[in-house]
Amino acid sequence: MSHTTLQKKKLIARVSRLKGQMEAVKRALEAERPCGEILQLLASVRGALTGLTGEVLDDHLREHVLNAEDDAARAEAVEEISEVLRTYIR
Repeated sequence: MSHTTLQKKKLIARVSRLKGQMEAVKRALEAERPCGEILQLLASVRGALTGLTGEVLDDHLREHVLNAEDDAARAEAVEEISEVLRTYIR
């Protein structure tokens, strides 16, 4: 069973909150709210997304690297993380 399956309820709740935050950004833009207010909303979204990313990454490291079945599984998990990090820092 995947670690994301074990944490499914908590992760989906975080995604739902992110969705709500994005809807707030949309409403603020539609209402032509001041740019400072919109920037604050965007910063909140970014923080929430970073937190979710960090949680899934931490779980991935613990499950697939630290507790890997063997060296081949560990190497594969590290490669997955490397690919994600390359994409993330672009």
